[in-house]
Amino acid sequence: MEARHIDHVNLRIPADGVDDAREFYGERLGFGIEDGPYAAGEKPFFDVRLSATAVIHCWPTEEFNPPTATNYDHVAVAVEGSADELEAELEAAGVEIEKSLDEPLGAVGESPAVYVRDPFGYRVEIKTGV
Repeated sequence: MEARHIDHVNLRIPADGVDDAREFYGERLGFGIEDGPYAAGEKPFFDVRLSATAVIHCWPTEEFNPPTATNYDHVAVAVEGSADELEAELEAAGVEIEKSLDEPLGAVGESPAVYVRDPFGYRVEIKTGV
């Protein structure tokens, strides 16, 4: 078996957190929101489109428990552009940067990254230059 890439990540969110997820991932981070089947009641989740080959499934649930240091650390998303451009874009969108690293190791080597938190406590690493 030869893996090619991560297809999707599942994140549980609070049942009343759909608008917050759309606003954070769609408006602030600028990723696509695909929610037609969710809105039509055909699927219990909606997608945050990261690329042509990768999504985050957001699963609204009444049984949501915020992530803790013992059950989740982060998901990493590679983006185009420089670290300076990324930081400026996040700042303009009102997204607080938790920390910045010059060379964290990832799947394709070391490259600058920033870490942010979504409205539900999930940490998202956004890597540039990969």
